[in-house]
Amino acid sequence: KGGNDAIQQTMQLVKAAEHAERYKDMCAFMKVVVDLHIAKNEDLDTDERNLLSVGYKNLVGAGRGSHRHVKHQIDSKASDLLPGYLSVIAKETTDICKEVLKILEDQLIPKAKELQKAESDEEMKKEKIEATIFYLKMAGDYYRYLAEIDKEGGFEEKAKDLYLEGTNLSEENLEPTDPIRLGLALNLSVCYYEILDNRKEACRLAKQAFDDAISKLDKLKEEQYKDATLIMQLLRDNLTLWTTSNADDGEMEDDLHVENAE
Repeated sequence: KGGNDAIQQTMQLVKAAEHAERYKDMCAFMKVVVDLHIAKNEDLDTDERNLLSVGYKNLVGAGRGSHRHVKHQIDSKASDLLPGYLSVIAKETTDICKEVLKILEDQLIPKAKELQKAESDEEMKKEKIEATIFYLKMAGDYYRYLAEIDKEGGFEEKAKDLYLEGTNLSEENLEPTDPIRLGLALNLSVCYYEILDNRKEACRLAKQAFDDAISKLDKLKEEQYKDATLIMQLLRDNLTLWTTSNADDGEMEDDLHVENAE
């Protein structure tokens, strides 16, 4: 019971930090929540998973934006000081990515897989599979962010492997309209386009995910329909952008347009 009280109290701090837009605090509090759950041989619930994702997404998003902005300035003008400043931003952003990856790879992914194997109830097993896919996608995202900053670190292959592991699980267990499966397809296609420089595969994946989902849309309830069509719209926007952009002009001005928001 004490563990539950501690989790509930820490979650109040997480939500207060989110509303105050203090994302560094939010992530620190979520690390405590993860540790408390792991100590009880539990996984995060859906709400907690989403808050973990939101905290780190906002924290690292600021660093990614700063890195792009300063890098663009270096590319457009000669400067002795800017490269050093870019290194500071890169180190800060890299540290955040590695922090969340340690949580995912050392704690959450192994725990979700372990609980999934041990579960005999089919409905509960599906929930554990969804959690595993969510974490694999999230880990893929942060390796992709590392690959944006460090082209030589081999992070792009790690991102691809995690995305593909999640994709295989999602295709076996989730409907084509499931937002987790759609979001994973979206981000894997972005990884192929922007990081792995394989535009043909990026377009194939995005089109396949869109086509598979559209054939099942009429079976969805209103709330599920909204969630699915939101990500499908992003897939279609990317396809339009990618198939109309020239070979020389494939740069994304603002990659908020080309990745899943969760």
